[in-house]
Amino acid sequence: MTKKVDIWMPLYIADYISATSRLTTEQHGAYLLLLMDYWKNGAPPDNDQVLAQITKLSPDAWSNARTMLEGFFEVSNKHWYQHRLEAEMIKANNNKQANVKRGKAGAEARWGKKDASSIVDASLEICSADSTSPSPSPSSLSSKTPSTASKPEGVSDLTWDDFLQLRKKQKKPLTQTALKLIVNEAQKAGWTIEQALAECCTRGWQSFKADWVKSQDLSRSGQTNKTVMNGLTRGIVGGTSNVKLLGR
Repeated sequence: MTKKVDIWMPLYIADYISATSRLTTEQHGAYLLLLMDYWKNGAPPDNDQVLAQITKLSPDAWSNARTMLEGFFEVSNKHWYQHRLEAEMIKANNNKQANVKRGKAGAEARWGKKDASSIVDASLEICSADSTSPSPSPSSLSSKTPSTASKPEGVSDLTWDDFLQLRKKQKKPLTQTALKLIVNEAQKAGWTIEQALAECCTRGWQSFKADWVKSQDLSRSGQTNKTVMNGLTRGIVGGTSNVKLLGR
């Protein structure tokens, strides 16, 4: 058996359920206890008294369960072996050794070979078993996953929810950094963050730039002035009442 990695064990739920569909509830419990004992202590002996103790069943109950559970193992050399579990144990041990090696290399690079051994020896044996887990650890997730932005003050729930949905549809999760850039651009434009986000929702923008709205404001201003001048021209040509209005 390989060096023990007994802090955790993998459980592939889909495979397990598919393979154990005919087990009773009691047999499920017995089988899982066998697997956990196997992971911690190695292949159990082909001894009914020991197997009954591992599964927490009475001798009679174990006698009935054995017929079903024996099919999941290969009884050889007076022990119950399971090839899938043996392979997972080898994989976990290899992962553990690889992580220990990387940890030592990192410690040596950071603190120097003279001091690295004491630091590594004091810490790696404590944490290396957890580091073999096939799922990412919370620390690795936090270092790779951007933090989600919080709703700023002055932004309504409706506008905030609409903007988050817009970003989600565009597969652009809103991070705190992205929100900070939007706030800065809104300030440049003289807009509130509520106004900026509402404009983004209206136009389908995933972000906001002051230049975008400034150019639009200039365009609108020019259009408005043109409209006013046309109206005044028509007023002068059309009658004296409009001329008096100009005098004001």
